[in-house]
Amino acid sequence: MSELLVKITKTAAFHARRAQRSLRAAQWLLRQAPARRPVIVIGCSRAGTTLIYKTLSEADELGTLQRETHDFWTDLHPLGEKHWDTHGLTAADATDADRRFVSRYFYAWTGQHRWVDKNNQNGLCVDYLHALFPDAIFVYIKRSPGDNLNSLIEGWGKPEEFATWSEQVPAQVNIDGRYRQWCFFLADGWRDYLTSPIEDVCAFQYRAINAAILDARPHIASKQWVEVFYEDFIRDPVAAFRSVFNACDLAFDARLERHCAGVLGKPYNAFSEIRLDKWKDSPNRTRIERALPQVADIAARMGYAAQ
Repeated sequence: MSELLVKITKTAAFHARRAQRSLRAAQWLLRQAPARRPVIVIGCSRAGTTLIYKTLSEADELGTLQRETHDFWTDLHPLGEKHWDTHGLTAADATDADRRFVSRYFYAWTGQHRWVDKNNQNGLCVDYLHALFPDAIFVYIKRSPGDNLNSLIEGWGKPEEFATWSEQVPAQVNIDGRYRQWCFFLADGWRDYLTSPIEDVCAFQYRAINAAILDARPHIASKQWVEVFYEDFIRDPVAAFRSVFNACDLAFDARLERHCAGVLGKPYNAFSEIRLDKWKDSPNRTRIERALPQVADIAARMGYAAQ
């Protein structure tokens, strides 16, 4: 009987949430209010963006889906429309219909007009997202090239997690004779790396997305641009998060301070212990050392000295 009651309770809760979303969507149609000052987390895959997104999701002022939105944005602008060249979108791709659809969707799911969003592709779409929501705040997470490349290489070994979207990619992937599905995101020129060493593929992705973000930075008002080093969150998470919350005009109270003080003890989607310079004692060290010159210039633009 208890198992039956649990199933009934879960089913009732599911239908109640679905009904609530439908009601909110209907309510939104009455006013059609666009999202207000959404917070959009950007950065390379495996740069620590999930840590920052999940922590920002603790803010009372922000609605959150508590999940990444890869499929949502790709369904809005299917990859096939751009011949599978890139996940990137430009300001020219932004439409009033997009703005209404996105605003309604997030309000229906969260009940708030201000929300936080994060996915791997957002960094290739800053101009598009800014055109949709000119008052959006962008939180750019930077991670040192050695550790980011190491985590990317490890991520490529988990296609069940990072390549679920790529089954229809119209190309044969054969990287190092091991990696058969394209992971994370597509950027212009990705087909040139279909048979490259994995470290070159990851260097390409690191370079492509960080360059796209830095190229978009001059188009965003300084008060709407928050740029932080992932390493600062490792050294002093409370101070680093306080700075981000303040820059986003979000309250940082005692509850959030306690949460941030312990956040590294409950890592989100980390492959191993959170610490700096993990790449130096990684099995991937030799590969990474070979790839670092490929990203030296973009890492310098990001504020990192040569490793």
